[in-house]
Amino acid sequence: WDRADVRVEGSPATEQALRFNAYHLISAADHDPRASVGARALTGRAYEGHVFWDVEIFKLPFYLHTCPELAKNALLYRHRTLDGARRRARDLGGRGACYAWESTVTGDDVTPRVIRLTTTGKEIPIFTGTQQIHVTAAVTYGAWRYWEATRDQGFMRDAGVEIMIETARFWASRVSAGRRGLHIRRVVGPDEYHHSVDDNAYTNWMARFNLERAVEAVEWLRRELPREAAALFERLGLTSDEPRTWRTVARELHCPAPNASGVIEQFEGFFDLEEYALPREERFRAPISRLFEWERINGLKLIKQADVLMIFHLFPDAFPREVVAANYRYYEPRTDHASSLSPGIHAAVAARLGFREDAEHYWRESLWLDLSNRMGNSA
Repeated sequence: WDRADVRVEGSPATEQALRFNAYHLISAADHDPRASVGARALTGRAYEGHVFWDVEIFKLPFYLHTCPELAKNALLYRHRTLDGARRRARDLGGRGACYAWESTVTGDDVTPRVIRLTTTGKEIPIFTGTQQIHVTAAVTYGAWRYWEATRDQGFMRDAGVEIMIETARFWASRVSAGRRGLHIRRVVGPDEYHHSVDDNAYTNWMARFNLERAVEAVEWLRRELPREAAALFERLGLTSDEPRTWRTVARELHCPAPNASGVIEQFEGFFDLEEYALPREERFRAPISRLFEWERINGLKLIKQADVLMIFHLFPDAFPREVVAANYRYYEPRTDHASSLSPGIHAAVAARLGFREDAEHYWRESLWLDLSNRMGNSA
């Protein structure tokens, strides 16, 4: 706690809220590498304690800079569950390892395929278990950020490089050729309102990052620890041609660029979808009809949470300010923030842009989300 406390002079309420959130993060983590942090910890039946992408993308930075041993344990959980990720990759017709959208102690995916309405018997399909594959690159992203911060050679030798090799293998097997290079088709991005889309910008950006870092990790291990490298590569059947293939895939992977207005298309065809006038009262408390009207929602310019904006949050130096601003202005009005993961990202991107009013608004929404019962689910 001494390492994580934040003091805010002149605003006891802000200080209290920060402490409240830090306490939740600290108390939810464990020193046991067989476990990770469930999306809602153990506060209720929702999500059943399963592990999602928010561990590596949203929680890990806090652990990394306050208690890095907890960050390492969360990543060791991913290494221990590699076999489950390998099974998921095979189930999806790929190679290597594809991490589960909802992961358990074995790493197997337990995402439900449908929701059955008890009143009518109607089944609503759930696409996240088969199409929300960006979690795979999130694990590599977390492992690489841990490596950057700690230079923990033991972790990279024993776990990190193997994670990166197996996830790179999956991405190399998941791409398909097209007229604009290589593509990743039929996915769900962070915005869960749209399924079966092609070239989700965030997913492709993260896949490219995964492939490039895997090449670097293999080269590092071969250079610094040649005997350990030889043993690992033999165990995994890694040939010298594979990293070269990953480099080629990363180079040829279609990562949507900004258009003439500076906006990156969330996925192929998003700009052609029907406009939706988002009422203010639907923000943060999206109506339950979003779930029932999934086919209609799939055709609207309506976003559940930060998607393209995630790129600017995780890669803040990748684009000039005017491009980031253009994307913020385009996507922010179309987002209903039905996920608690959304306001914090909007706050961070707005703050970097100097949009002070928006930054403060979304920061406060995120900071007091549970304490104010903003989304009606604090219980």
